[in-house]
Amino acid sequence: LINAMEEILKFDVQIAILGTGHRKFEQQLSTIQEKHPQKFSVTIGYDERYAHLIESGADMFLMPSRFEPCGLNQMYSLRYGTLPIVRKTGGLADTVINATEDRVNNNTATGFAFKQPTKEALIKAIKRAINLYSNRTEWRKLMRRAMEIDNSWQSRAQQYLEVYQSLLDRSQPTAPTAPVVEPALENENSDE
Repeated sequence: LINAMEEILKFDVQIAILGTGHRKFEQQLSTIQEKHPQKFSVTIGYDERYAHLIESGADMFLMPSRFEPCGLNQMYSLRYGTLPIVRKTGGLADTVINATEDRVNNNTATGFAFKQPTKEALIKAIKRAINLYSNRTEWRKLMRRAMEIDNSWQSRAQQYLEVYQSLLDRSQPTAPTAPVVEPALENENSDE
């Protein structure tokens, strides 16, 4: 993200970053803020309320993680209608449906995803998001679709139950059909 920032800031965007990390990265972000104070803001530290204010007030949420077991931020973004731009990895790949032309047209897209952890792939995904943002009708449709996603535990618990039930159904051997046996007539001469 830091390596791509100068090119990203050439677009008609404003970027707000909140968080902590390696001191080197914090310093690099602060330097970018000094150079572009009208377009770039970084707040070193963390405040849960402020984080939600930023996320709910933004148009897009940038999460270009190298790995992600499954964070919550992209799900918060979906709920807020703040379309996520994510690297397709871990839980991000599971929760954000890439806005290809077909998925936008059939109303299944919920954000933007890219595969390679490179500056070029990140910038390309941001360009796709900005281009779609310029079509306000399509953008609003995408926002509504994202906000309709139910990532609640109640929804997930039901999905787990369905998976477990299907596995149980497959593991149960089917009972063989019992042969039809006609009762024998008692015969006084029978040895049985």
